[in-house]
Amino acid sequence: MKKIFFAAAFVLLIAGTADAQRRGYRKQRSSDDFYQPRVGLTGGLNIANTISSRNSDFSTDTKLGASFGLYIDIPIVYPLSFQPEILYSQKGYRANTIYGDFAQRANFIDVPILAKLRLAPSFNVVVGPQVSFLMNTRNTYYDGFDVIQQSKYTYNGDKTFVGGVVGVALDLNRNVELRGRYTIDFQENNPNGTSGVPDYRNQVWQVGLGFKF
Repeated sequence: MKKIFFAAAFVLLIAGTADAQRRGYRKQRSSDDFYQPRVGLTGGLNIANTISSRNSDFSTDTKLGASFGLYIDIPIVYPLSFQPEILYSQKGYRANTIYGDFAQRANFIDVPILAKLRLAPSFNVVVGPQVSFLMNTRNTYYDGFDVIQQSKYTYNGDKTFVGGVVGVALDLNRNVELRGRYTIDFQENNPNGTSGVPDYRNQVWQVGLGFKF
C-alpha cells in the first residue's frame, strides 16, 4: 500500500513539475511575443451619428459606414504599448426633414494615436486622441419615391478635428484581434453654426477585426 502511495505521489510530483514548466514556457512565450513590434491591417463597421454640445435635445439617426486602414503596435514596457493608426473612415447621419429623409455621408482620414494596455493575456484596452481630416461630404434627400437631390456639399467650416478614442481589443489568436471602439469629436464642425450649416460633433461606434503580421 505504501509503495502505491509513494508511486502515486511521485507521479503527481512529476505531473506538477511538467505543468509548471509548461506554464512558465507559455508565460515566457507570451512575454517574448509582446516585445515584438507588429504591423497590421484593420477593417470594420462604423455606426455613426451626430450630437450637439449646445443643445441636449439635438439628435440624429445613425448611418452605417466602413472603416479600414493600417496600424503598428510598438511595445514600450509590459503591459503598455504605443499604437498609431491611419484609417479611412465613413461617418455621417440621417434625419427627417420637411423635404423628406436626409442623409449625410462624410469621408474622413482618421489618425488615432493610442496607448494600448494589456489587462489580461488576450484582453487589451486602448485610449488616446485622434486627429480627423475631412475629405468630402455628400448630402442626399429622399421623398419616399425618388432621390430629389444628390450633390456634393460645399462645406465651409473647419476640416480638421481633434477627438478621442476609447475601446477594447480581444486577441482571437496571435494574428487576429476583435475590436470595439467609441470615438467622438471634441469640437463642433462649425462653431458659428447657422440653420444652413448647423454645428454638431461626430460620434462613432466601431466594430471590426485587426490582422497582425
